[in-house]
Amino acid sequence: MKKVFTLVSLLLGPIVLMAQQNCQNAQSVEAGTTAVSFSAGSQIPTPICTAGQNNDPDMGAWFAYTPTELYTVTVSTAASGEDTRVHIYSGSCGSLTCVGGDDDSGGAPDYSAIATFTAEAGVTYYIAFDNNWSSTNFSFTLTEAEFVAPAFTQQSVTISGTLSCVADMNGDYLDDIVGVDDGVVHILYQTESGFTPVDVPAQNSVISPSWSIAAGDYNKDGYNDLLYGSGNGAAIMISNNTGTAFSTKLETPDSFLSQRTNFVDINNDGELDAFICDDNAPNVYFLNDGAGGGEFKRSGLDGSPDLGTYVSGGNYASLWTDYDNDGDMDLFIAKCRGANNDAAKDELHRNNGDGTFTNVAQEMDFADYHQAWSSAWGDFDNDGYMDVLVGSNAGLDGSLFSQKLMRNNGDGTFTNITEGSGLDTFNGTSRDYVTHDFNNDGYLDILGGGHYILYNNGDMTFTVADGAPGSGPVGDLNNDGFLDIQNGTLLHLGYDNGNNWLKVHLKGLQSNSNGIGARVEVYTSPDDKMIREIRSGDGFEYMGSLNAHFGLGQTDAIDRVVVKWPSGITDVIENPDINEALMVTEGSFILGRNDVNSNIFSIYPNPVKNVIQFNTDANIAITHAYVYDLSGRLIISQAVTAKSIPVQELSAGTYVLILKDESGRHHAAKIVKE
Repeated sequence: MKKVFTLVSLLLGPIVLMAQQNCQNAQSVEAGTTAVSFSAGSQIPTPICTAGQNNDPDMGAWFAYTPTELYTVTVSTAASGEDTRVHIYSGSCGSLTCVGGDDDSGGAPDYSAIATFTAEAGVTYYIAFDNNWSSTNFSFTLTEAEFVAPAFTQQSVTISGTLSCVADMNGDYLDDIVGVDDGVVHILYQTESGFTPVDVPAQNSVISPSWSIAAGDYNKDGYNDLLYGSGNGAAIMISNNTGTAFSTKLETPDSFLSQRTNFVDINNDGELDAFICDDNAPNVYFLNDGAGGGEFKRSGLDGSPDLGTYVSGGNYASLWTDYDNDGDMDLFIAKCRGANNDAAKDELHRNNGDGTFTNVAQEMDFADYHQAWSSAWGDFDNDGYMDVLVGSNAGLDGSLFSQKLMRNNGDGTFTNITEGSGLDTFNGTSRDYVTHDFNNDGYLDILGGGHYILYNNGDMTFTVADGAPGSGPVGDLNNDGFLDIQNGTLLHLGYDNGNNWLKVHLKGLQSNSNGIGARVEVYTSPDDKMIREIRSGDGFEYMGSLNAHFGLGQTDAIDRVVVKWPSGITDVIENPDINEALMVTEGSFILGRNDVNSNIFSIYPNPVKNVIQFNTDANIAITHAYVYDLSGRLIISQAVTAKSIPVQELSAGTYVLILKDESGRHHAAKIVKE
């Protein structure tokens, strides 16, 4: 019997090899273990269904699987001990669509592939391996399990470029996908039915987003600009006023290794600045001049504030957050260097509110020697204060370093609560850690650690779910209220599990037009709230949506939404609808018809025909007045010499009046022109 089996195996061997050579002749497989062999001239799998490197494989092996029932299927090469890459397709051989794929989820040392997908009864799926990493023969195991609703489903797209960015690029507040290469910005504009690809010309530059990318409206024309970080320095690509080209640029005058880049209003003048981490020297930034240009600054020189001034750098991922709830943005820098090198110590720079910053990392227990690379700041326990997971890409000299979970005590201090949180036993490592509510249960989760999502249990503990998408930009890429993750040409679309949600879109007037630095608060009862900050650039390299996203779980009503703008203006929206996007223009939801600080500021008459009058506290002098329509267009801008401004030329309608006092604070009120 053994001899017969051997003879049959020898006879079938060439047939099996032939069957694996291309999609048309893919070898049929069922649940169980199957041998994989590569042969010269075989079809190379395309499209690529994984993120990461594509090193031009020249062979492929193909299998066809048709389930008889609805299953959750896992394809794994973990038992093979080989570094493998797998792609899973639906469709026909001439028109394949990615539904799954993986590279390296098996982890060190083998870096095997583990991919899970939903398989529908009667549908043929093509499972294809390539020799991107190894041409050695191996085997894979296909496992069928009872269908469980996935956290994500997959969709393939075509996008070129180095690092990707997810942001609204045409002013409709839908998240688009951006890739950059060879002086062209490739944009997939999101529509109701999918994406429309457009190649937008850009200024030629030796600087490309090889290390990081950020987006924001630097020149305040209504279209987002791009900030590249590269090994040659950094560059701002500035759009024209129709969003059809990036017609101007600002480049750093020196060549240096740029890591994380951010758009942020450092001096809170209503204009976005461009902050750039320097790997080998103190950090740098462009201070926006309000006319599309910028003054180049290096931290700590010529009176500029300390925004990371360690002489040999080590600056990897900057994140701007208001950790002490005082209304201005502080700066955390996740760093990287070797053992006992002070450049490795993470930094927390407290904004003193007077244009200066103080590094308080040592006293706050953040100044660790390890390779953090990035951090995830969010209110994990919904108490109104920003907590943080300090990430880990490696420890000292390549050893592992556990992630560090720090709870904000609400008094300007933190407590290390890693032990018992579920993160003390988690040894995953990653360059990128970001926090979002992926299952819309009302608690912020963490993406990072190499194909893991750390799901928040609501009590400052986390459950590690493996088999998740790898790191990538996050946004709502099909406008369904659930957050999605882009990994190269594969989108991982959040699965609608029935939980409710709210998205908040911001239009700044006195603040920067994106509202970067604003805090959005959602109250599900008079006292229960969730908070989000608008940030340009988090994690280590990617750029995610500038819209604020809130999962609501089964909560079916919202008490109010509060938007606290960088200018100091506060908008309050009572009882907004759920499962919708809420648009908030700065100053358009001021409580009542007068400023919220009604004890120091009042306007009359309102409604008004010709002249609006205002009274203020005797100690406050108004220096300038602005009137905007509710679309954000500036209608009137004038210096104030008396306690009134003429408005007779305004058309009938509702406007936002913003008065600037001599201290630089802004006071807003809605006015109605008769």
